[in-house]
Amino acid sequence: MAERKPIESWLTDMDGVLIHEGVPIPGADAFIKKLRDSGRPFLVLTNNSIYTARDLHARLQRMGLDVPVENIWTSALATAKFLDDQRPGGTAYVIGEAGMTTALHDIGYVLTDHEPDYVVLGETRTYSFEAMTKAVRLINGGARFICTNPDETGPSSEGPLPATGAVAALITKATGKKPYFAGKPNPLMMRTGLNAIGAHSETSAMIGDRMDTDVLAGLEAGMETFLVLTGLTTPDEIERYPYRPSKVVDSIADLVDRV
Repeated sequence: MAERKPIESWLTDMDGVLIHEGVPIPGADAFIKKLRDSGRPFLVLTNNSIYTARDLHARLQRMGLDVPVENIWTSALATAKFLDDQRPGGTAYVIGEAGMTTALHDIGYVLTDHEPDYVVLGETRTYSFEAMTKAVRLINGGARFICTNPDETGPSSEGPLPATGAVAALITKATGKKPYFAGKPNPLMMRTGLNAIGAHSETSAMIGDRMDTDVLAGLEAGMETFLVLTGLTTPDEIERYPYRPSKVVDSIADLVDRV
């Protein structure tokens, strides 16, 4: 087996790797500082489409993690990039928050519920029956169905919440139409992110806490993959998957010296 080239660029998931329930994971600040001091290209990724990159920059900064806006890549940005490539200057009906609507406005999309080219489903804490009904009718009327990510549940202080993938399943059941998911584990999110920072998969690594999204997306994009055990995946779960990360480490602190 050919030896991999040295890692020159880093992609890392945010929740479960750098932060957990609004608190930085020990070593995250040292890892980000080392990346910035090294000058190596890097991206912090999240499947969460609620917030804009500017919002996330401010939230991370309050936690002591200084990540520039241009080093943040969300499923909303990946979705907007995909739509801009597919149908520039198109129209969309959006279920989601500012992260998604801002990304579409920035590429020149018009948001409308009148014969849109696409129905775009993102994450929100206020999914309404009225909005879902409208989405079903628009898709049945010919709009193409796009979803930011397939995550079925999301975390909260009270416990798991229904997330984008669960709502997408409801709309699919009502329309018979499956969405195209732009976020992880779709390697498209990785490849568009790598392009944004001028990096190449052969010399890039992906750090994540989930086998089914982070590791799978990194693997399929051709990157070296690191699984940290500070998030959702436990050591005994790793063997259940038909693929493996390149390396398993306890936390992001174990990777500071690799930069």
